[in-house]
Amino acid sequence: MTTPRDLMFVALDPASGRPPGQGELSLGLAGAELIDLVDAGAAELDGDHIVPAGVDAPDDALLRAAASVLVREEPYESVDDWLWRRGRDLFSAYQAALEEEGLLTRQRGRRLPFRAGSEPTLVDSPERRRAAGRLTAEEPVLTALVAAVLIHDESADGSDGSDGSDSFGGSDGSAESVDLPDGVEAVLAAVGTAELELAAVRQRRDVEQAAFDNIWRGV
Repeated sequence: MTTPRDLMFVALDPASGRPPGQGELSLGLAGAELIDLVDAGAAELDGDHIVPAGVDAPDDALLRAAASVLVREEPYESVDDWLWRRGRDLFSAYQAALEEEGLLTRQRGRRLPFRAGSEPTLVDSPERRRAAGRLTAEEPVLTALVAAVLIHDESADGSDGSDGSDSFGGSDGSAESVDLPDGVEAVLAAVGTAELELAAVRQRRDVEQAAFDNIWRGV
């Protein structure tokens, strides 16, 4: 299994609370892919830029697809640009893969965060239990990624009434202080920043839409 797949299992598990939006999870998945590519030696970080390396990607179809779209000419792509480019609709790709493998099904329900009339439901599987065990053990990379996609799914100012923290990590979406490779820390930091940017954009659109609606209502 891979870190992005584990992130999907944890984020869609009912125990995590309200599922994150597709955008938040897609950014997290792109970050998780990059972490796995760096860990496997398929990519390296030169400052905040991603440099393809000579090692093949892990034996996973989606990670191989990620490695195949790395920018291979200078100037290399920044981590931030990678998150937004690779993350576009990435949730859908992982959802389709898990459904094809029988690890995710669709079920009628009241909570419809992804598609009208159905919601993704995890099947009890060794892969799901492995991901849950990784989080229970507070593995720092997965813990930080989960914290980022779940915490920053709320409004940018924390108007959900929470204090911006939960059991998965600190208020900035990071795991507890641990020693991580510099490249991993850089990717995790970029994911947290991108999640906040997405939340801010959505909040601004909501405010603009509310103002537009008030004009038509004569408020």
